[in-house]
Amino acid sequence: MSRPLHRTFFARDVHAVARELIGATFLFKGVGGRIVEVEAYHHTDPAAHSFRGRTPRNAVMFGPPGVAYVYRSYGIHWCVNFVCEEEGSASAVLIRAIEPTEGLRAMRRRRGLNDARLLCSGPGRLCQALAITGSHNGLALDKPPFALFARCKDVDVAIGPRIGITKATELPWRYGQKGSTFLSKPLGV
Repeated sequence: MSRPLHRTFFARDVHAVARELIGATFLFKGVGGRIVEVEAYHHTDPAAHSFRGRTPRNAVMFGPPGVAYVYRSYGIHWCVNFVCEEEGSASAVLIRAIEPTEGLRAMRRRRGLNDARLLCSGPGRLCQALAITGSHNGLALDKPPFALFARCKDVDVAIGPRIGITKATELPWRYGQKGSTFLSKPLGV
């Protein structure tokens, strides 16, 4: 493993953090893998949960950077985000997909399938495979049960529009590892 990522890593521009997360290792209770796809949500973005202000649901986004913002999407799937920028700015990076490398047996059991490409290719699948739920909302990303490690080598990052949203869909704020077969949906160059 490479060097651990501490909360200070997230106290920066959401787009800089998003790009640098591609290739980083994300573990939850020792289960996880390399991040291959993320989406950035800036507080000025109409698609960001924080755009209209603080609510009980999004309050974690307004707190310190380097914590998990976990919410339910459409009342069905859990999604995990990493809170970024300065406290109060309410920006976050949605973790869309990882390449599973650790704890594959547990992930396969939780997801009920064997194909490694489908274990964590999408934010809901990822949270199910890693067993992340709303009870983990607000937890620090640099302390157990979370562990994050910087990427060991340079990664070619592709950029494209975000998916699964209805507002600001044209913004090229989706970042992914170029050529990865573990993305939730192919990315342009």
